[in-house]
Amino acid sequence: MQNTKIIVGLGSCGIAAGAGKTYQKIETLIAEGNLDVKLGKTSCVGMCYREPLVEIHDASGVYLYGDIDESRVPEIIEKHILEQKPVKEYLVKTDLFPTPDDSFLKDQVKITLRNCGMIDPEQIEEYEAHGGYQAVKKIAAEKLTSADIIKTVLESGIRGRGGGGFPTGLKWKFAAGYSSPEKYIICNADEGDPGAFMDRSVLEGDPHTVLEGMIIGGYAIGASDGVIYCRAEYPLAIKRLNIALNQAREKGYLGTDACGIKDFNFDIHIKEGAGAFVCGEETALIASVEGRRGMPRKRPPFPAQSGLWNKPTNINNVETFAGIPWIILNGAEAFANFGTEKSKGTKVFALAGKVKRSGLVEVPMGMTIRDVIFNLGGGIKDDKKFKAVQMGGPSGGCIPEYLADTVVDYDSVTATGAIMGSGGMVVMDETTCMVDVAKFFLDFTCKESCGKCTFCRIGTKRMLEILERITNGEGKPSDLDELIDLAQQIKDNTLCGLGQTAPNPVLTTLRYFRDEYEAHINQHKCPAKVCKNLLTYTVNESKCTGCTVCARNCPVNAIDGERKKAHTIRQDACIKCGLCFTKCKFDAIEMS
Repeated sequence: MQNTKIIVGLGSCGIAAGAGKTYQKIETLIAEGNLDVKLGKTSCVGMCYREPLVEIHDASGVYLYGDIDESRVPEIIEKHILEQKPVKEYLVKTDLFPTPDDSFLKDQVKITLRNCGMIDPEQIEEYEAHGGYQAVKKIAAEKLTSADIIKTVLESGIRGRGGGGFPTGLKWKFAAGYSSPEKYIICNADEGDPGAFMDRSVLEGDPHTVLEGMIIGGYAIGASDGVIYCRAEYPLAIKRLNIALNQAREKGYLGTDACGIKDFNFDIHIKEGAGAFVCGEETALIASVEGRRGMPRKRPPFPAQSGLWNKPTNINNVETFAGIPWIILNGAEAFANFGTEKSKGTKVFALAGKVKRSGLVEVPMGMTIRDVIFNLGGGIKDDKKFKAVQMGGPSGGCIPEYLADTVVDYDSVTATGAIMGSGGMVVMDETTCMVDVAKFFLDFTCKESCGKCTFCRIGTKRMLEILERITNGEGKPSDLDELIDLAQQIKDNTLCGLGQTAPNPVLTTLRYFRDEYEAHINQHKCPAKVCKNLLTYTVNESKCTGCTVCARNCPVNAIDGERKKAHTIRQDACIKCGLCFTKCKFDAIEMS
């Protein structure tokens, strides 16, 4: 038992799954048994589908257990700690023998997530022990100049991981080229799409790597102040960021002569945002930091010339900054060795939806979408048919199954009509209605429109109204041409990238799944059997036993029939709630 350590994953995803109670139970049993065991914490390791996660380090090796709620803790303590017999039933990962979950990790290349799940994010010493702040120490020791750093970042080929994929080094070069006594560097940690789950996880699991990346960026462009713009809905991320900031100041990584670099006076503070989707756009974010309503403005001037408080400003997202220390420490070539010709390095995806293994994955650019979903994600839940994947967040696009061999890089994904965005990958199966999906995402972007541009404010609303008509069975053939026309008007006439990409879910679903739209309009049928108003429930008399369960559960008494005799559904009274379908134990209710 000597030198045994138990580590519990306490990221937001783990806490939501009950990891807090797991930690408390372990703490109690260690105290009651007076066990010679150290108890520690870490954050998300990416395997969200197996939370709560508990890792045990002992003399025989390292064991990662999944699905360990508080009820299973006594068994783990009894068998693994006291009897020194690992509980194979719950094992997710160990170096001693293969496990079914190994394929989730084997093809990943972790640069952004290199420390997540490996360190206690509230202990700067653990970050330092894993190579933390070695990049800034290298800059100080080798007296690297701003030009040296920008050259390395340019040669690495890293592109902004927050959306458009603009070359990071070029962005820094622009900001460095403008002379001003005041410059700012901003970390955008407020993106309101599935990729924001990634941002939050990095901030919770490895906050110091983001700070170190910002310090390097600040030095490269000549900034004196950094801002982390983080949505207030991420309380754990903000808590750990504040702890990290105080620790970095105490150790001299921030403040006067930061990192031991003479005359480099640099500090970072947090600005809590209200979670507006539009504040993922640079100029809207700047307006919010300044205390104004988050709305985009015309460009030029670009933020590199006139940004926060009208001073030269550089903005990158969490994932971009998290990769910078690794690049400086390991060299541009090491990063550029991963990926494709125009998309270098790795990309983190929040894998979600109808996939067996949901969570965070980091893969080298150039891996196919199919490999991400089936090798890392384990395939489709319940072994249903893979239909499409939505990439790029709410303003991304849907890629059909026959394009699943598209490689993950900026140009290839954009060619499909989707976008890389900040890393959302939502998997859909045969039970997904693509018209309903388009309506869902457009409803979000419509509500999140800042309202400044008429085409975005009104155009998305008109498109949403058309989609609602179609899913209600009231669509007409001309609606499809009108959707395309409105979408093009919005793309051509809105100020910011968010407005310009808002029609993408509609355009891609029309491009690849037009037959579903036509079925809704011409046949008044939803092929996926999702759109409520297009469904019809009937009783299969050969299967009906007359148990009356359906009739007793019908909220509007639309089902007639005597006990032990076949029942019928009066279609004029049916509200299509589906209760009869879900309650019938004999599969006698059919849906069409």
